[in-house]
Amino acid sequence: MHNAINEIDGIGVYFAPRPLITVLGVKYLHLRMNDGTDLYVTEHGLPFTKCLMPENHWADDAWMRANSTRLPGTSAVYRMTTKEVGGKSKEIIVKWNRMGQDIPGETKAVDAAEFNSPFMEFSLLIELRNSRFESPGQLYTHKPLAIYVPRKYVKGEQLGRRRHKIEAIQRSHEEISIDWNRNYAVIYEWIKGIDADEACRNGLLDSEAVTALTKRSNADLIKRGFTVSDNKPQHVIVRPTPEGRLVKDRTGQSLYGMVDFELLKRTPEREEKMRAQKRQDYLVRQVHRFEPREEFPPGLTPATIMGVDYVYGQVESTGGALWVVGRDPMLFDYFLPEKWRRTHREKLSTSYEIYKTVTKDNVHLVWRVSRVGQRPEADPFVRAEKRVLDHGYNSPFEEFSIAMDLSRKGIETTYPRAIYMTGHTSRVSSSLADPRRYETHADLFTPEGHPILSERHDYLSIWGYWNGPDEMLADKDEVLYRGVDALAAYLEGRLTQRQYLRLMRTTKKMLAAAGVEDLSLRGNHLLLSVDHSQQLATDPKGSPLVRICNFELLRSMENG
Repeated sequence: MHNAINEIDGIGVYFAPRPLITVLGVKYLHLRMNDGTDLYVTEHGLPFTKCLMPENHWADDAWMRANSTRLPGTSAVYRMTTKEVGGKSKEIIVKWNRMGQDIPGETKAVDAAEFNSPFMEFSLLIELRNSRFESPGQLYTHKPLAIYVPRKYVKGEQLGRRRHKIEAIQRSHEEISIDWNRNYAVIYEWIKGIDADEACRNGLLDSEAVTALTKRSNADLIKRGFTVSDNKPQHVIVRPTPEGRLVKDRTGQSLYGMVDFELLKRTPEREEKMRAQKRQDYLVRQVHRFEPREEFPPGLTPATIMGVDYVYGQVESTGGALWVVGRDPMLFDYFLPEKWRRTHREKLSTSYEIYKTVTKDNVHLVWRVSRVGQRPEADPFVRAEKRVLDHGYNSPFEEFSIAMDLSRKGIETTYPRAIYMTGHTSRVSSSLADPRRYETHADLFTPEGHPILSERHDYLSIWGYWNGPDEMLADKDEVLYRGVDALAAYLEGRLTQRQYLRLMRTTKKMLAAAGVEDLSLRGNHLLLSVDHSQQLATDPKGSPLVRICNFELLRSMENG
């Protein structure tokens, strides 16, 4: 896809800083025309990008009238031929999307069906097409080429949209903004042949064969974990031969393809299967996250900051940026903010913003709003607190660097996963601001040349939710431990006062031996593990296993 991008210069568009975007798992080349029209081109459409430019089909009224035919049905769908550009033209289907509208006719009450957004339609269809890798056989469909969004504004009510339906779609499409007042069209490749209903009228199929073929196509969908609420003969395409017969497949049955996927959806069983597969893929990749990768897709770049390897990229949905720990670019999408910012969360502290959540990919995470750039609330005339003031809060990059360094030295920590910089601007009151980290990080830049740490943005650090070592979870996905901080363990009666104080002293010495000091060591900075028998997990000497879980005030003794 990257090579094709380089071949479409000079087509009257400008490129955003990250033209290749991912929406619901599908990669698009996002082109914006000079008038504000948007075109999202899939990998199938890339070879025909110039043909798919609006001025080469729909936007040219005279060309459209002469080279298009409206197809029968309740939706606005047209078959047309694009202009020839560079020796190429393409037969396409342009169908205006009906998301947010009520479903007409007999389909309305079936399975509480709703029209897919264009991005959801393409996402599910590409998943369906790729299901051939999961089981024998192939289900043929027309290829999704592009999504066309004219700049012209139309009142959503005039498009027949229901406000509550569009709002639900907008909440599920946080990677991209769905506009209530803009029309959307899906562009497909024309699939050669005629629909089963026309084949019946032409005497190529009788009514019983049409019914059997429609049922067969529906059964083939279900085998792959999908359903279409309005599966009907007009959506099943067969191919006549010059001899007046129909092309057969290897089993002797009529070869067919399917079209029209605005009501395509997964079966409940497939939904559960996909979530489980996504989670398992994540767990396995985390184990191998630092293994070298030769290729990075466009928009993602390897970076090393303070000794930690990251996959870096901009976040299209928010205008922010994301650094994902490791060298595996496939992990990047798991940490996009739309996967975890609005999922149900539980606050873990009364004194600062730290939450646990389960992402849309069924991954358990803890995310925390960094206090970098804020002056600690400490008394300068209390010696211990003055040292906190003198040091200030670590940046997320320092926290991750310290965590990785401790891990290399044999001191267990919670797993640093990713750092997210928000797209919105934020500024701390000057009376509460601490500019030192911005000064010490001033020589560290993103691949685009921007400072990695900016006082104009907020930073969130993302950590693995502790329920077992990465290696064990990748081998067998089950909860091995429940994390509990040392202070909570004392309050629950799992530790005596003597055990608690000894644990604090031991941890302080252990950190010092590694050249690190916690300037405000507290019991809730230490994470213990409760096993299946509801006992604290211990080492061979009987001492509780400890993981460091707070890094904002850890200081390297080598730096004074």
